[in-house]
Formats: sequence, structure tokens, C-alpha cells
Amino acid sequence: MQGHGSGRRRAAFRFRAAGFVLLVAHLSYVCWLTLRPLSAPWVTAVTLEPLATIRADLALGPWEAARSIGGGLLLLAPLGVLLPLAGGRVTVYPLASFARTVFTGAMISLAIALVHSELTGQIMNVDTVLLNTAGVALAHLAVVPAVRSRLRRRADRKRTAALMANEGRPEDWDEGAQTMTPSLSRVGVAP
Repeated sequence: MQGHGSGRRRAAFRFRAAGFVLLVAHLSYVCWLTLRPLSAPWVTAVTLEPLATIRADLALGPWEAARSIGGGLLLLAPLGVLLPLAGGRVTVYPLASFARTVFTGAMISLAIALVHSELTGQIMNVDTVLLNTAGVALAHLAVVPAVRSRLRRRADRKRTAALMANEGRPEDWDEGAQTMTPSLSRVGVAP
């Protein structure tokens, strides 16, 4: 009989594998979308001044601003969920997970912006990086803590059910030998 630990490891591996595949697929789509030549005759001027492009988009009107700013927020937003999913950790410090995810999202956005500026000959747009990073942060905050909490509760329920099924026997009960593994109580170390 296999233990509960091997089933959890398989499930964690499947989550990581699914996260990695989805992450690669999304990044491939983003690279195709951002690095292909534009057919639009006019685009907002790019700049290294923070928030200048966002102000210019807001001056164009609410619908155009919503489309442009929303597109910047949504482009890399799935990374806020896919990066922790590919990591496969359920029990982590929320602030560390958030910082790691946002930093990685910012670096991916910066790399895409640098490659785009190299291919098109345009100056990199800082607002694109800011919007992409904000999208990653918002998606992470909206989804990941709730999903991790739910997964932890489900794991706790399964662990409790397994303990109840074992009728209070310790988890280190060896089913094959029908004996308990001995454990040592706390013993002080001699000088």
C-alpha cells in the first residue's frame, strides 16, 4: 500500500508540470504578440519618462485609455498565477511569494521591452513595464492567496480523515510489519 505522501508528490508534480506548460505557452503567445511588426499607422510615442504614456492615453479619452491601459495590465497578468503554479509550493510566506512573483514578472516584462526596442529600433517604454508589472501583482493578489488557502484546507481535511481512518494510530505505522517504528524521547547531550 502506498502512503499518502506519494500521492501528494504526484499531485504537486502535476501542478508544477501544468503550470510550466501554461507558462511557456503564455510567454510564447506574449512574445509573438509583442515582437511581431505592427500594422497600425500610428501608435503612442514611447518614452523613458514614467507615466508619460499613461497620461497621453488618458488624454485620448476614456475608452481609448481603458483599452490601452487595460491591455498593458492584462498582457502579463496571467504570470501572477502561472509563476506560483509552476513553483508548486502551497505552504509559503505570502509576502515572499508576492515579492518573488512580482520581481520575476517585472524582469520578464523588462526583457520583452528591451528585445522589442532592439527589434523595432524604438526607445523602450517604461510605462509598458510598469503596467505589465502591476498586472502581475494584481492577478497574484486576486487569485493566489485564496487558492493556496483552499489547497491547505483541503490537505488538512485529507490528513484528518486519514488519521481518523487509522483510528488514531501514528502516521509512522508500518502496515507490512504491523509494528510501530520506535522513536526516542528527548535526551540531553552529555558534555
